[in-house]
Amino acid sequence: MAFNGSWKIDRNENYEKFMEAMGVNMMKRKLGAHDNLKITIQQDGNKFSVKESSNFRTIVIEFTLGVNFDYSLADGTELNGAWNMEGNKLVGKFTRKDNGKILTAHREVVGDELVQTYTYEGVEAKRIFKRD
Repeated sequence: MAFNGSWKIDRNENYEKFMEAMGVNMMKRKLGAHDNLKITIQQDGNKFSVKESSNFRTIVIEFTLGVNFDYSLADGTELNGAWNMEGNKLVGKFTRKDNGKILTAHREVVGDELVQTYTYEGVEAKRIFKRD
């Protein structure tokens, strides 16, 4: 339940390199690095509702731990995968529908921050959020 609440992007680490590895064009990378992302998470047992609101779109993702679902990134990349809990971390493993490559994501609360770590093709990036 530590994830519950609203989180606003504070800073990124290596995010443009990550987007480049994902095949996002330069213009979208520049915009994506300054998207003012806000995430609102509500957890009810194994069920999660995550609202992502940015300069580009607002979507609500609902998922149950361990159950695969489809998801589309802001740049249009389509994924299929699932989130699971490993200790106090949300761990996601997603397969790109266009090339079959794996994207992993971790979310964990560290102090008063929500740290999201992404890994794709050996490139790791972090997005750090503060409680809103």
